[in-house]
Amino acid sequence: MRHLETRHLDRRSNIIRFGADGWQARLDDGFDEAGVRRVADSLGLLWAEAHPGATVLVGYDTRHNSAEYARAAACVLASFGLRAVVSDRPCPTPVVSWCCSRRDDAVGVVMLTASERSCEYGGLIVRGADGGPVSREFLDTVEQHISLEPPTDCGELRVENFIDPYLDDLVTLVDGAAIAAATPSVIVDPMYGAGTGVLANALERLGCNVTEIHAGPCEDFCGLHPEPADPWADECEETVSSTGADMGFLLDCDGDRAGVVDENGNILLPHELSPLVLGHLVENRGESGRVIVTLTCSARIARQAERLGCQLTSVPVGFSRIYREMLEGDVLLGAEEYGGLAFPSHLLERDGLLACLLVVELAAKSGRTVRQLVSDMGDKIGHMRYTRRDVRLDPAATQAFRNVLPGLNPGSVAGRRPVEVSHADGLRLQFDDGSWVLMRPSRSDPVVRVYSEAPTEGERDRLLDASCGMVRAGA
Repeated sequence: MRHLETRHLDRRSNIIRFGADGWQARLDDGFDEAGVRRVADSLGLLWAEAHPGATVLVGYDTRHNSAEYARAAACVLASFGLRAVVSDRPCPTPVVSWCCSRRDDAVGVVMLTASERSCEYGGLIVRGADGGPVSREFLDTVEQHISLEPPTDCGELRVENFIDPYLDDLVTLVDGAAIAAATPSVIVDPMYGAGTGVLANALERLGCNVTEIHAGPCEDFCGLHPEPADPWADECEETVSSTGADMGFLLDCDGDRAGVVDENGNILLPHELSPLVLGHLVENRGESGRVIVTLTCSARIARQAERLGCQLTSVPVGFSRIYREMLEGDVLLGAEEYGGLAFPSHLLERDGLLACLLVVELAAKSGRTVRQLVSDMGDKIGHMRYTRRDVRLDPAATQAFRNVLPGLNPGSVAGRRPVEVSHADGLRLQFDDGSWVLMRPSRSDPVVRVYSEAPTEGERDRLLDASCGMVRAGA
């Protein structure tokens, strides 16, 4: 077994850079088995030093060579004396994270996935012992210990079924009797990803009539971009509409985010899904606790939380911020702008499969269709129009805007005076009717993301146009 103190590090090797939760790169621009082995080597080194003999779970999605890369990573991890256990088939990230959180001997997860990115990308994400994200400090340390050459050492890996134990638990989290009595007809679209057969299995066990599309093995996703949003949701929407199904569900490639399609074949926006699920948790299931959202989430979930008497905490963009709040306890729901929902009583990580089951339960117990439920919610909390626009600049201009942003405090935008100004994550301006706008430079790309929400599309777009103009002028 190798040790940290005996290892020679070549600092020139630090060419693999991690994003928020791991490494993603194009398959034709650096993501390959050698890189995977190098990252696994650094992870194994650090985990073995801190937790000798601990278990690491390794999962993978359906992308090109993901299974082979997962086994290569496991062999490297095992060479440090760690117990490396690989999934026996492609599995969603929530599955392997949940399994890790239930094992006392587990120190973390390595998941081979690029989530919702297109087939041209590969990825390796890292999770901690509780199934949630690891710290930025840990990722930085992993980066610093990545060797120039891939290791040749190889230990013995183990293979296990992660999916069945997860499903056995998942189906107990909703009212199976109520769902079976309603016998809803459901279209499931795993978008050729790791959720293939998994969500469909859970729904069938609960008594749903399930039709699964885009489920066959297809490494290039047959032209789909595995993101549960339009236009990639078109075929699922059309199938729901043409077959008269009660609803449809889409999963991104690793299953941590879901999309919901109503009975008319229209996909719900994330800003509709989050408050809908929150209302179900509180009003129908009697649950309580804080609601954690990112600053870019719709005002609708804030209104829903206020209506239900839930304390709301807003944090800067990034699931790691939600995770840190969940560690503090008393959290009912964590919600991201793009529709990722985390239920900390189940897992300190987003789980698109559980979100789908909760929607089925809500429809079954209420006797209402998905669109009726969304309309009912709008009557209670009001209707808002949300959008985002990316202002692309050159790197120097993006940095210039980032530099002036802390001192930016406009007296009016589109002729309207803000009632609240926040620099917590970019510049967020709140107006007296609940409208708001946010200007936020990307942390990784030369772009400023501008968000706007208002009761009408016209007012929303006026705020958006004025704010984009402010970004260009400031750059």
